[in-house]
Amino acid sequence: MISQERVTCNTKHATRIMNQLNNPTKLIICLFLIGYGQPVSSAVKETVPNIEALWRHYAVNEAGKLPTSNFPYEHCFRSAAQKYDLPMSLLLAVARGESNFNPRAKSDRNCHGLMQIQWPGTAKHLGIYRLNALYEPCTNIRAGARYLRELLDRYAENLHLALAAYNYGPNRIDRGADAGRIPRGAIWYSGYIYHHLQNIMRAAHITAGTNKSDKAKAYQRQKRLALITFNQPYRANAYFQHLKKRAPSLNLDWYRIGLGRYQVVMLYSDDKTLETGRKKLKNLGVIVNAR
Repeated sequence: MISQERVTCNTKHATRIMNQLNNPTKLIICLFLIGYGQPVSSAVKETVPNIEALWRHYAVNEAGKLPTSNFPYEHCFRSAAQKYDLPMSLLLAVARGESNFNPRAKSDRNCHGLMQIQWPGTAKHLGIYRLNALYEPCTNIRAGARYLRELLDRYAENLHLALAAYNYGPNRIDRGADAGRIPRGAIWYSGYIYHHLQNIMRAAHITAGTNKSDKAKAYQRQKRLALITFNQPYRANAYFQHLKKRAPSLNLDWYRIGLGRYQVVMLYSDDKTLETGRKKLKNLGVIVNAR
């Protein structure tokens, strides 16, 4: 974890180099050294040691809550959650992390739609035989929910393992597997979806079975200003966490944008918010290109 008070580089060679540079450049180089130099194993241990426990806590204490915002295609999520006995917030978190609620999303792994269903293998397993059907929001959400239910049944309601298998495939995640010994990328995917769950649950205080207020705020897919793209999720997460500590007022997030590509972004709704954010980032030594 990067210190909130200062960024420290750990080698004498790096220190000699840094002494010759100005402060903004120092910040950027240190972040790269920390992100790229940290051993993968230690990063995983330090950043996601309790992800399985966090999912257990959610299942026991938070799964029955509904978000107070109105999300896109909410009737589809609600119907699928009821049909497959799943928390609606879980489906929303997967959709936010996989596609940011874009029904036309397509990945370089031939995954499609809101829940990123792989074509043709997983889609046909789930009873979908037309590629275009994956771009129908309710069809795609039902397919993702059915797949999650199958995986939860397979892994005895273990959300961590089920989500790992949603990303890596059940053939690569053994039943009863030790949560810390599954593929590293699968661990990070579970943590990635948990990250997006926190956004969904931020204002979730309504108990399932009750009606939302008519004044519930509509969810808005905000514009993104790309800050930096990494080839490993733990690097994106470390950079995101550092910037959040340095500038808590900024609306920051990180997303998987393709195979081996993870992007840290600033979210904004209008030009004024964009320019204010740019100035704060510049003060941190983060220079971003024009839109």
